[in-house]
Amino acid sequence: MTDTAPRVLVVDDQTLVRQGIRTLLELAGIEVIGEASDGAEALRACAAHSPDVVLLDLQMPVYDGLWFLKKQYEQGIEIPVLVLTTFDDDALVLDAMRAGAKGYLLKDVTVVQLSHAVELLASGGTFIGPSITDRLVRFIRSGAQPSGAAGVVVEDLTDRELEVLRLVAEGYSNSQIAELVRLAEGTVKNYISSILLKLGARDRTNAVLRAIREGILG
Repeated sequence: MTDTAPRVLVVDDQTLVRQGIRTLLELAGIEVIGEASDGAEALRACAAHSPDVVLLDLQMPVYDGLWFLKKQYEQGIEIPVLVLTTFDDDALVLDAMRAGAKGYLLKDVTVVQLSHAVELLASGGTFIGPSITDRLVRFIRSGAQPSGAAGVVVEDLTDRELEVLRLVAEGYSNSQIAELVRLAEGTVKNYISSILLKLGARDRTNAVLRAIREGILG
């Protein structure tokens, strides 16, 4: 975790939702440095305030969350994004994964779960709520694909790599995984590097997405 409280930008088109999230985070000791009502306003706020984490709604009018993620990537901005969604659109969440968001939570999470995810992203980690992973598995098994999706050729994962990947998908950090599987944290990092290489993934969340799509997780 970070030594100081993460600085967060809250992005949602509904004022009441933004204010509610701000209140919850501040009660948990997390600083909210600004709010934005759409993707364009969020880009300007990121440039002005350099938050540690962006809390992003996906479904907003005109400049939505996916637009923001794509623009952030194009501009080389590397602020981690935690998507907060009602999960009305499974394909949209998958597209957000592919666009580089680092975390995914449903809006009905507790303040403890939300603050944990924020702190994890601020410290360089990723977080995918277990309920989201389960839903993605069911969605992809139905034969659906995110827009622009393409199959990837992956190498076989070892049993230990599969074990580590499942824990990553459940939102555990490297140190937590190390404790659960009784390995050194450095060894866990090596396993994750191998997993990324074999799956052709750029990061942990992208690895989970590809593993779900290829039927490796389920």
